[in-house]
Amino acid sequence: MSEEYPEEECKEEECKEEESPDRITVVTMMDLQGSHFIYTQETEKSLKTIDYDYKRCNGCGICVDICPTKALELGPLFEIATGLDAPPVMMDLDKCTFCRMCSNLCPVHAVTFEAVGEVPDEALYPKFDAFAKVNEKCLPCALCEGACPQDAIEVEFTFPKKEEIAPFKEDAEGEIEIDLEKCNFCGICARFCDAFLLLEREPTPENPVPFEQLLVDEDQCDYCVLCQDICPEEAIKVKGERPCEPPKVEGNVKIDDQKCTHCGWCEAVCPYEAVDLQKPMEGELSLIEAKLKECDPQGCHGCFNVCPSKLWYVPTDPEDPRKIAFVEEFCTYCGACVNACHVEAIKVERTAINHTTIPASPWATQWKDAIESLKTGVRSGVDRAVDRKTETLKAQKFTGVEFPEVDEEKLAVVRERIESIMPALKNARIRKLWEKEPMEKTLAAVKKKMEV
Repeated sequence: MSEEYPEEECKEEECKEEESPDRITVVTMMDLQGSHFIYTQETEKSLKTIDYDYKRCNGCGICVDICPTKALELGPLFEIATGLDAPPVMMDLDKCTFCRMCSNLCPVHAVTFEAVGEVPDEALYPKFDAFAKVNEKCLPCALCEGACPQDAIEVEFTFPKKEEIAPFKEDAEGEIEIDLEKCNFCGICARFCDAFLLLEREPTPENPVPFEQLLVDEDQCDYCVLCQDICPEEAIKVKGERPCEPPKVEGNVKIDDQKCTHCGWCEAVCPYEAVDLQKPMEGELSLIEAKLKECDPQGCHGCFNVCPSKLWYVPTDPEDPRKIAFVEEFCTYCGACVNACHVEAIKVERTAINHTTIPASPWATQWKDAIESLKTGVRSGVDRAVDRKTETLKAQKFTGVEFPEVDEEKLAVVRERIESIMPALKNARIRKLWEKEPMEKTLAAVKKKMEV
């Protein structure tokens, strides 16, 4: 990567208000640190940083679609989805305004934004209102941690292990039995006592449970009955002698917001309805049957590789005629699979975008348009034909630069006058005079047209 992407690029540019002789020096820079492209914009008053981790990016293209200045461009996604080590998105730093749309609306957190100095309040910028959190029903257990495809969940059990409250008793006699019809492989018994062995398995979309068997090593069991007491499913039966009161099952579940993509595996695998989940987007995922004849899921695997939710699978049932299948319950509707499919056999339609409130601000209209475009696919509120100053620069008060207040009454008068002369300006004869005749003759024709 280092030979393909320069370690550092630096450029300086000067921003100037037409009504002020003072200038604002803006320095922008790009640096490559491992898999992270670091873009910075520095002025006398602030420092903004965009950190793009191309290894985490899955090429969904949302940032490219919503960028108001077309500063972002998709790379060779078909090749990247099938193994090419290259950034799915590249930035033209000359066009970037550091508006933070790409970071606030990245569903996989591949882009982060930081700003220090005199900058607008972060609360003025909307972002995805998505979350995954545990509620009071959580025991906790080990299922969500093992099932999470992004390794975003960490479970810390805080109750004591068996040896700490009831040391192993040699030559103890008794019986122990596990009812596998009741056992949900929560893992509490295995955390409590070394006599239990929980066999792991690779979770699949069809079966997200990360364990497949619970075994008991009776050479390490002294039939203390405590495992029976703490089993939430009453799946363990023990005949023996209880040495003390059983501990209360307690612990903490930590979810890393930067890793979590709100796919819902934790919600699906939890037997206690202890996960509250809201996805960043709602919608519908479907396959285009007419194009599936060209699909080669065994050889391509593009959609498998880019999907953060790991929801794709190849049916193994000989009676299932499908080449490829998915569990839509886990879909976040990011659209990466659509971009990765070289036969264009995948379709994603978004019906709702869950986001925080868009407060009144100079850039509120652009954010509303960007968020709406995630459903419609159309950016209607951005004039990309003109060179625009950054929203954040406009919002800041720099030394020597003052932005005039707009007099709404005068503005209304100006608009009214412009509207009154529009019929004249649309007249082909007057436009011809404007191009070839003296100004006095043109103005006289405009006045005459307005009087009609």
